[in-house]
Amino acid sequence: MAETIIALGHRVVTTREPGGTRIGERLREMLLHTPMTHEAETLLMFAARVQHVRETILPALQRGAWVISDRFTDSSYAYQGGGRGLSAQLIGELERSFVGVQPGLTLLLEVGVNEGRQRATGRDSFPDRIERERDEFFERVRTTFLARAEADPQRFRVVDAGRPAGIVAADAVAQLR
Repeated sequence: MAETIIALGHRVVTTREPGGTRIGERLREMLLHTPMTHEAETLLMFAARVQHVRETILPALQRGAWVISDRFTDSSYAYQGGGRGLSAQLIGELERSFVGVQPGLTLLLEVGVNEGRQRATGRDSFPDRIERERDEFFERVRTTFLARAEADPQRFRVVDAGRPAGIVAADAVAQLR
């Protein structure tokens, strides 16, 4: 994806959440490996996100660069909201109060829970605490992501990620164009 945007003559910053900054990466380790309450998880996700926005995303946008982030606020609606059962109102308030920026385009790489689990198992030798959640959790996450995409079709593009990687990548680039 980044290569395509660069080939079109644009600067690109690639990043991830949680993470994207020194503080964000430290919080990522805590979030993925330390047992905590759902509320603490949500607040730490937003703490990492606020730092990410201020330190990485806004400066890149101000320089005229494109930003590609693996996950952003929609993930909190899906994981902490849909998956953990926290209120979308709370997440929305945190988003409005502290984030202040929304993607121009969100590519939702959609795949079923079973296939997603198989892929996660194939890349990690030891699953983190979120990857160890039950299938029902991931079904709620998936349902929430799809509902958000349906509610905002101007911003979301749903890409069938159950196909071979090259086809998925080509579809994602086509959606970007």
